Amino acid sequence: MSVATRTVTEDEAEIRLDRWFRRHFPGTTQGVIQKLCRTGQVRVDGRRAEAATRLLPGQAVRVPPMTAPAEPRDPPAVRPPDPVEVRALERRVLWRDEQVLVLDKPYGLPVQGGPGITRHLDAMLDGLRFGAAERPRLVHRLDRDTSGVLVLARTPGVAAKLAAAFRGRAVRKIYWALVAGRPVPPEGRIDLALVRRPGAGVERVAVAALGDAEAARALTEYRTLDHAGKRVAWLELSPLTGRTHQLRVHCAAIGTPILGDEKYGRADDEGGRIDAAAEGLHLHARAIRFPHPAGGWLEVAADLPAHMRQSFSALGFAAPAVTAPVREG
Repeated sequence: MSVATRTVTEDEAEIRLDRWFRRHFPGTTQGVIQKLCRTGQVRVDGRRAEAATRLLPGQAVRVPPMTAPAEPRDPPAVRPPDPVEVRALERRVLWRDEQVLVLDKPYGLPVQGGPGITRHLDAMLDGLRFGAAERPRLVHRLDRDTSGVLVLARTPGVAAKLAAAFRGRAVRKIYWALVAGRPVPPEGRIDLALVRRPGAGVERVAVAALGDAEAARALTEYRTLDHAGKRVAWLELSPLTGRTHQLRVHCAAIGTPILGDEKYGRADDEGGRIDAAAEGLHLHARAIRFPHPAGGWLEVAADLPAHMRQSFSALGFAAPAVTAPVREG
């Protein structure tokens, strides 16, 4: 098989390059894709690209000779969105205009499908057209058990603009987390590069060793908003980069894992549970501020999920009320 060039289609907007490859070449492992990218055999619009690169409609992907089938597999059948679930999502819309939707993503709902995942937000987006010709598009992601503000674009052109904003430093994200222990110092910046460590069906992210060629720089600003002795702290987290599981790994790396984090928390009870805290991951996308595609800025905030409200109450933390969305300019 010779080198080929494929064009990214409209319905593939914002898909990661590695996922695009697995869609077109089922069975290709993450390790193979990363090697092809690292060695420059895969290029996007003639340039080297990382496996995590988000693709845009019309971009040309250079595909080297592959041993997997060359033809794209048929997309999986998508069941129509459940009307009850759609109505529940409609009630979680924090902002809506002709270009943008902002949702309060519920705790426990995956954003996209995967092995064993049949219920996810992406499968419900047809129910959030609100009369538009096309379904809204994801422009960033939250982990399944991370709740809070999630931005959707209502047209492909808006998706491209927002994707560019999210790739740069134009978007300001604020997360709240409850962590085991208290960070020292109480505020600062975490500058620890991260690397993916694929495993047996489970991908983990770890702090990279010095000189690791596959490491990606990751920056997080944090400050302590309150604490309950030395047991628990309430942190405000601001990721300056957008790496997978960045906040969870960074919090664990400074010795204060997020409560309920079974993947990156400590094995003892303190790392995963505090008696006064509810079960579940205590990480919430509290607010976001980003350039609106039509000009100016939009800032939107989301209230805490039920399990975090329970923990805040039990620990004596007083969260300020959510303010109404603000459109500037």
